[in-house]
Amino acid sequence: MSTIVHSSIDDQELIAERRQQFVAAATALFGRNSYDSTTMKDISKLAGFSSGLIYSYVQTKEDMLFLVLQNLLDSYQREIPKSLEAVVDPIERFCTAVRAYCQVVDAHSDATLLAYRATKALSSERKAEIKRMELETNSLVADCVRTCIEAGYFRSVNVSLMAYQVVMVAHGWALKRWVLGQNMTLDEYISETIDLFLHGVMTEAGWKHRQQVR
Repeated sequence: MSTIVHSSIDDQELIAERRQQFVAAATALFGRNSYDSTTMKDISKLAGFSSGLIYSYVQTKEDMLFLVLQNLLDSYQREIPKSLEAVVDPIERFCTAVRAYCQVVDAHSDATLLAYRATKALSSERKAEIKRMELETNSLVADCVRTCIEAGYFRSVNVSLMAYQVVMVAHGWALKRWVLGQNMTLDEYISETIDLFLHGVMTEAGWKHRQQVR
């Protein structure tokens, strides 16, 4: 199966607009009722359209799942670089990337949970595309880690492993918010997460630099 989601509509702006509406509805329903229990009719109804209209924009429920997961990963690729635009200091860039990642997870918690539960329903080609996009997203964090190491602010660590640790901790907010949210806010979770990472990898030079720039 192709990673392309086909549509019978020619207007690309309309396709993008309608698909965003269907993605929002599908994300809510997949999270509430599960992917398997949700029908295309359910998605179209929640989006405010007739049951047949959805098939003008997507062909299958798997198309919808793929679009939901694409939308999540697109959010990372859009929001993390945006948050880093005005940040120059290497350590602050790392902290900002962690914060942005956690904030995107918080804003898309249903889709984050769905990625764990339903990715297996995708075709092998689409799984591969989601993995490719995930690696691109992880590289945004990995680049920040690598820059800190090269500056002498972080000790030498496995960059890929640390990037994945950041990703898993960010996902942890969605996975365990039912208990974490009883004890702390998102901002507190992010601050304590950053503190744990810095105390694990920061060099003496890194601590001195951080004190100077704060």
